[in-house]
Amino acid sequence: MTPDLLAPLDLAFWNIESAQHPMHLGALGVFAAHSPTAGAHAADLLAARAVAVPGLRMRIRDVWQPLDPLAFGSAAREPAPDFEPLDHVRLHAPTADFHTVAGRLMERPLERGRPPWEAHVLPGEDGVSFAVLFKFHHALADGLRALMLAAAIMDPMDMPEPRPRPAEPPRGLFPDVRKLPGLLRGTLSDVGRALDIGTSVARATLGVRSTPALTSQPTGTRRTAGVALDLDEVHRVRKTVGGTVNDVLIAVVAGALRRWLDERGDGSDGVTPRALIPVSRRRPRTAHPQGNRLSGYLIHLPVDDPDPLGRLRTVRTAMDRNKDAGPHRGAGAVALLADHVPPLGHRLGGPVVGQAARLLFDILVTSVPLPSLGLKLGGCPLTEVYPFAPLARGQALAVAVSTYRGRVHYGLVADAEAVPDLDLLARALSEEVETLIIACGS
Repeated sequence: MTPDLLAPLDLAFWNIESAQHPMHLGALGVFAAHSPTAGAHAADLLAARAVAVPGLRMRIRDVWQPLDPLAFGSAAREPAPDFEPLDHVRLHAPTADFHTVAGRLMERPLERGRPPWEAHVLPGEDGVSFAVLFKFHHALADGLRALMLAAAIMDPMDMPEPRPRPAEPPRGLFPDVRKLPGLLRGTLSDVGRALDIGTSVARATLGVRSTPALTSQPTGTRRTAGVALDLDEVHRVRKTVGGTVNDVLIAVVAGALRRWLDERGDGSDGVTPRALIPVSRRRPRTAHPQGNRLSGYLIHLPVDDPDPLGRLRTVRTAMDRNKDAGPHRGAGAVALLADHVPPLGHRLGGPVVGQAARLLFDILVTSVPLPSLGLKLGGCPLTEVYPFAPLARGQALAVAVSTYRGRVHYGLVADAEAVPDLDLLARALSEEVETLIIACGS
């Protein structure tokens, strides 16, 4: 079988991982239980259904083809010959705090020798709810792909099927000599594009400094928290001030950081942390369904501005400027450099790249799409869902946000030692929305 080579950005995620900085996405879904045994039943369903989902049976292995420069040092997806779903679906003891358990589970890297995903079922002590923590390695799936894989083992529902990627001809051990001139021209063109992107990245980050409160020495510990807000309230702010829902959600993060820093005594004066806002470059119908296709925008969060509407205007202006320039410019475009680095370069340079994130941005603020249709597991409706982003080396906090069934869900992941008061930041998110509504006179 011809190996399905990882896309360049997937390969980058695979190689920058370390024991203290696992590169998996997560999502904590909370379900309304119809019986005290609903969690155990859900675990059985997940294990039984995973066998029938091809994407969940895929492992990642190294590829060494010395005479093929397009594959040497790469990695590929292939079906795991000994796939056992019970190795990936685990039922835990009942708990009163889903986030406390989720934080500990997010610390643990996925096993690289088998399909890199896990589902942890957490029954609630109250007997009326249970949660499922899904973990997918970023090399296996981006946010949209992870959603589709998770939805495939939930109760059946109508989900759009991705258009299959056109089959590529098998690669031999030797490159086709007739294609060498074209490969050479393509390589030179890639080098030119990479230099252009690199120059743009360097220019965008010149002279900026990290925010100490959002950076940390790596401890490998994790803490999670979440907060659900009313989407209608976000729309009320947007309709009053203008801009997009995403602009409001980013401004809410800026205001919450201000409250949190002031409350913990760090102070917000002069604090303008650099936020990386990932941007999907996935084209409908034609995009590779299994490959990460990302760029990003970089903005300075106006944490130091005491005016909530002023913070929102600053965010809106910065995002409009980024959109006008497009996803190929600015420090956020650093992800595009992955497309121009040969596989061996990713393998050798992964550890260095993994340490460079703190030089580019202080905090990740990402949006994860969710379907508007209600999801169920074993007949139990999904009531809340908190997405979790990977935490880059040297950074203390990452923020992910999703909208589901009329609610906005913020999922927070932090270094547990650097941010022991993550619950205060979650509370500050709710308070900031209320402040914006008052400021708008709504």
